Amino acid sequence: MHVLPIIAKAQTELENLFKAFHKNPELGFQEFETAAVVEKKLLEYGVDEIETGIGKTGIVAVIKGNQVGPRSIGIRADMDALPIEEMTNLDYSSKNNGRMHACGHDGHTTMLLGAAKYLCETRNFNGKAVLIFQPAEEGLGGARLMLKEGLFKKYSCSEIYGIHNSPNGRHSEISICKGKAMAGAS
Repeated sequence: MHVLPIIAKAQTELENLFKAFHKNPELGFQEFETAAVVEKKLLEYGVDEIETGIGKTGIVAVIKGNQVGPRSIGIRADMDALPIEEMTNLDYSSKNNGRMHACGHDGHTTMLLGAAKYLCETRNFNGKAVLIFQPAEEGLGGARLMLKEGLFKKYSCSEIYGIHNSPNGRHSEISICKGKAMAGAS
């Protein structure tokens, strides 16, 4: 697998972010520490716009490409954990009793921060990238609240993408599904 040099250089930073998120899981609409770290990193990376508190604890950031264009591509990750007791004995296991990142949202948040770092450093695209850090994905309606609060009225997107880890997938591979996928638990 080819790893982009900017991401390879940031490997330790991204691994540390992942472990910190995993160690400090927060349930839906309570992602205050997570959101604070995300905001700090986005500002450090140099996003052009940032809005916090959309959908209570959600964050939206905009990165403008080095070429003007009409497209605005959304990229979304979820930030919340599950009410599950962790029993992995990892050196970065949850320190919050009864809460765990058992669904991979710690990884999703980290991946979107990695994308933000790359996009801010290169800006090798036309239009805008809209980064959406969604709270309360695990059945609490975080996306619905972000929409109600005007997410796509403020930040229109030509297309929107998300990524999900696949514990049963092949290591170091990415799969793509055309069309809608994983749009809801039902």
